[in-house]
Amino acid sequence: MSSSELQQLYQQIILDHAKYRHGASSEPFGVFDADDAPGLRLAESHQVNTTCGDEITVRVGVRAGSGAAADAAVTDAAGPAPVIEQFVWRGDGCSISMASASVLADTMTGLTVSEAEALVTTFRELLRSRGTIEPDEEVLGDAAAFAGVSKYPARVKCAMLPWVAFEAALMQVAAASAAPAAPLA
Repeated sequence: MSSSELQQLYQQIILDHAKYRHGASSEPFGVFDADDAPGLRLAESHQVNTTCGDEITVRVGVRAGSGAAADAAVTDAAGPAPVIEQFVWRGDGCSISMASASVLADTMTGLTVSEAEALVTTFRELLRSRGTIEPDEEVLGDAAAFAGVSKYPARVKCAMLPWVAFEAALMQVAAASAAPAAPLA
C-alpha cells in the first residue's frame, strides 16, 4: 500500500470513529453504586483542552483478575492482574479528539492495567515524534491512524486528551486500591 493510500485509510478511520463514537454515552453518567458491580473499582476523569475547548470525561471500571487476563493466568505480585472491564466516555470537541476517544474505548477494554499503561506510553511517543516514528499497527490497532497528527503540534493535544483522561482515571483506581481499608466499627 502506498503512503498516500495509507494516509487516506488513516483519515477514513478517524472520520468513521468521529461519526460513530464507540463507547460514547449519550446520557450523563449516573452515580455509581458499588452494589451493582461488586469488586469493580471505578474512576472518572474530566479533562479540557484549554487551547481549543475540547472536553472529555472518561469513566473506567477495573476488576482484579477478571476477563481474558485471568483466563490467561496473568498475575502480578498481588494475584491476578487488574483488567479494564468498563470504559465509557462523554465529550464534545473536534473530530480528532472524539475519534481518539472512540479508538481508545475499542482498544482498552479487556486489557490489563499494565498493558493499557504501556499502550498509552506508545501512543504518546508516536504523537510526540513529529512524524519520525512509524506506527506499529500490530500494537496500536486503529490508534495508528493518528500518526499523521504528530506532524501538527496543535492537534497533538486534541488526540491526547482522551488518553490523558484515561490515564488520570487509572491513577485514581491505583490510588484507591493502595489506600488502606477503613477500620471496621
